[in-house]
Amino acid sequence: MLKKLKNILPGVLLFVLLALIVEFLNYSTSGVAEGNTFNQNYKVLPVPLPDSLTFAGELVPMNHLGIRENLEQEMLVNIYWQSQTMLELKRANRYFPEIARILKKNGIPDDFKYLAMAESGFAFKTSPAGAAGFWQILKPTAIANGLEVGKDVDERYNLEKSTEAACKYFKQAYDEFHNWTLVAASYNMGMAGIAKAVAFQKQDNYYDLGLNTETSRYIYRVLALKELLTNPQKFGFYVKSSELYPLIPTLKVPVDSSIKNLADFALSMHVNYRILKILNPWLLSSELPNPEKETFMISLPKKDAVFIDLGETIVFNDTTASNVNKCLADTSAKTQSQCSSKIVVHFVKPNETISTIAKKYNVTPEQIRSWNSLADTSSLKVNDEVILFKDNK
Repeated sequence: MLKKLKNILPGVLLFVLLALIVEFLNYSTSGVAEGNTFNQNYKVLPVPLPDSLTFAGELVPMNHLGIRENLEQEMLVNIYWQSQTMLELKRANRYFPEIARILKKNGIPDDFKYLAMAESGFAFKTSPAGAAGFWQILKPTAIANGLEVGKDVDERYNLEKSTEAACKYFKQAYDEFHNWTLVAASYNMGMAGIAKAVAFQKQDNYYDLGLNTETSRYIYRVLALKELLTNPQKFGFYVKSSELYPLIPTLKVPVDSSIKNLADFALSMHVNYRILKILNPWLLSSELPNPEKETFMISLPKKDAVFIDLGETIVFNDTTASNVNKCLADTSAKTQSQCSSKIVVHFVKPNETISTIAKKYNVTPEQIRSWNSLADTSSLKVNDEVILFKDNK
């Protein structure tokens, strides 16, 4: 009997083992089935890389060792950081036109607008090193390039002025390197750092230089952003035009007096403090001391339409320089009531001149030229916008 049982026992054990294996496989299959919907709908794929690419008209050597891998790294980082890249896509619609205009005026290639995006993501922030604004400019560099930096005013947050300062740097760097890619790399590493690397390594091409980790990645990040924004749908970003952040048309108001209370100033201009700060992020505090009587250009909304889209209601006030300064100097109710007038935006029609428009609105040609910063020799084109200020009487 024992001998018979001994002969059967291996078969029983083998059966039990097979049963356990079958049960395990059934459990595993069931687990995969439960997660099958996730597997079908979530896929992480490599990104398509271009066969050719340029920066500022200079060719990227895509067939050189390591170039494609370096570019792919930055493409993957930006494409799969979807929330940040989506925000940058939306913000670019608002800020790129002004940046591109200033770059073109200064003879800087259009591709340099992607440096601002790479630096800040179009967020008004300050780095741990103290660099600030869209262009992430350090305080000494800002002051050296004519920007005011203090506790009440920091023009690194002024889009127009900071872009002009960046252009000054780009011009100086190009005079040194005669190569736009090296100019862009030097914006991250500094002219001295790039010059030292070029001299030591005896290479004058960014893609042939061994640099620190941050600068080695910098140009590739700029290239990745250029590729992404040039064709976002290619990489899975679908944004309707109506979903992009719109341009905010503004008027520049010259102010050469101190403003003790910016909230009161905003109300005198018939906007609120919050909107004043949105349009003028370079105003850091609640006042604008101006002992030197400098002329600061404060931005105020130009049209109602865009703010209606944003859920705002704007009532315009007269924003001529003389009227603004009168309102600042005298806060009496009588003066404040006289400060109210309306802004007229006139679109030039065929055969209209400054003189005929002035006659139509009962103002002088000189006033129109002053309000719109037009020289005596300036002429108007059809559909040009002409701003006029009319008393509400």
